[in-house]
Amino acid sequence: MSSLRPLPFERKIYELETRLEQLEAEPNPTPATKDAIRKMRVEVTRMKREIFENLSAWDIVQVARHEARPQTLDYIELLFDEFVELHGDKAIGDDRAILSGFAKLDDCKLMFIGQQKGRNLQERLEHNYGMAHPEGYRKALSKMQLAAKFNLPIVCFIDTAGAYPGLAAEERGQAYQIAYNLREMSRVPTPIICVVIGEGGSGGAIGIGVGDHVAILEFAYYSVISPEGCAGILWKHEKFADQAAAALRFTSRDLLEFGIVDEVIPEPLGGAHRDHRKMATALKGSLSQALRNLSSMSAEQLLDHRYQKFRRIGQFEEQVAADVAAVEPSESA
Repeated sequence: MSSLRPLPFERKIYELETRLEQLEAEPNPTPATKDAIRKMRVEVTRMKREIFENLSAWDIVQVARHEARPQTLDYIELLFDEFVELHGDKAIGDDRAILSGFAKLDDCKLMFIGQQKGRNLQERLEHNYGMAHPEGYRKALSKMQLAAKFNLPIVCFIDTAGAYPGLAAEERGQAYQIAYNLREMSRVPTPIICVVIGEGGSGGAIGIGVGDHVAILEFAYYSVISPEGCAGILWKHEKFADQAAAALRFTSRDLLEFGIVDEVIPEPLGGAHRDHRKMATALKGSLSQALRNLSSMSAEQLLDHRYQKFRRIGQFEEQVAADVAAVEPSESA
């Protein structure tokens, strides 16, 4: 437990767990010590539940970015019986920010696509911090089209701060490629399941996020812009990121309420970074259920369902004209 870096709101939990570990390490505990251990275990569980049920939007961002949070490569190891990676976009190269390949989930063969950030500096440089270039999105789309050819379902894991905003990416058509992916993913005639496992940042996330079933982990977030970016635009300084996070309404609860996601997958008590295997078990159950539900639909039904699903997002009411007419004085007055 000491190997994990505590987030600010977790410090009390870690302090109590440290004391608990010290008591449990005593060679010959007395009855009083055993009683204290039992009470402390109950208190640790109570404290975790109370804190994590009342996290602010900014707290959730910190959990989603936790350095120990399971990433795509961790889930590949924990979820799939087999994984054969496929490389390259047949044009520029192999963008390691997006991983793709054939996978097997129990008896179900599928195409897997996921964004990988990396943990240490070497991994982060290899995977460009999970921020893909146009060739990454082109690779993802070509593998989806390959999956459709063999009638394989597609599973996408989303975890990125955003698409790479560098000059080279813009020169090679970053915005065009993401827009092209959106159009073509809407037409892929095979089931697509998308899961936000950490950060779902802007176009970088939606570039592989058009699916028949879109899920999000409990302490992940999915947003049109990062809190820091929003704060820089509206408040002219990133120190207001916590206010921006609250205003953006991008937590799993908000997204489920707005109909942007179809499912919130519960995380282990204290967050996915505390128990990778337990998180993988919950995620596997969700994927298996979604695959079963979608397998009974024909290609025509899938495409129509996908179209209607995304058409429903972003509902609004036009009340401005009526409101203005109610407050403006009439001509006769």
